[in-house]
Amino acid sequence: MVHFVGAGPGAPDLITLRGAELLKAADTVIYAGSLVNPALLAMCKEGCSIHNSAHMTLEEVIEVIRETESAGGMTVRLHTGDPSIYGAIREQMDELDKLGITYDVTPGVSSFCGAAAAVQGEYTLPNVSQSVVITRMAGRTPVPERESIASFAAHGASMAVFLSAGMLEGLQEELLKGAFTEDTPAALVYKATWPEEKVYRCTLGTLAETGKANNISKTTLVLVGGFLGSEYERSKLYDPTFTTEFRKATK
Repeated sequence: MVHFVGAGPGAPDLITLRGAELLKAADTVIYAGSLVNPALLAMCKEGCSIHNSAHMTLEEVIEVIRETESAGGMTVRLHTGDPSIYGAIREQMDELDKLGITYDVTPGVSSFCGAAAAVQGEYTLPNVSQSVVITRMAGRTPVPERESIASFAAHGASMAVFLSAGMLEGLQEELLKGAFTEDTPAALVYKATWPEEKVYRCTLGTLAETGKANNISKTTLVLVGGFLGSEYERSKLYDPTFTTEFRKATK
């Protein structure tokens, strides 16, 4: 059996209880070494075979899993954040299907959630934004044209941009082609939830400048949108004049 496990955004205690139990029981752990906090590996049992997938190809990952399965062992494939976001798990699952190896997925806390916690923000504020766009800039790995940064920015929704800290000038330019302005609030969240977490608040107009001044180039999430500002409407759910299934209006 193979378990794809979300390691969470960084802090070791933000892995789920299920994920931690699987990690403790694993005979083989293949972890995304470029992003997963190595402190999590302290949970592994003595004798566990540990592999850093940052140095491996897909074929090598699958071969390690196949060998573990042949020996009757259990593998944890440990991905950063939640495996379903930029985890490249589909291609692994397809290869496991070919080999007749069963697997399941344990979700994790994504770094876009960790980043919101770091800025003490809420992506979905009434009359500001009710949507969150999770995306990335096109780089060595392309992005479909219909999903360009500018096309998403046209909506003015809250945005969490992954894998783009090394392209802040281009990102700033693309974001400004949409509904945002240079005064739109923004933030750079470096290593959300890790001990070395840092938050740099700025405006969209100073995004690239802020990144350069603070030597930001990787492991940083870019947040953009009015949700980082101070204006919003109160939620109807807790408004005393609003009747719900569970309580009647009192005013």
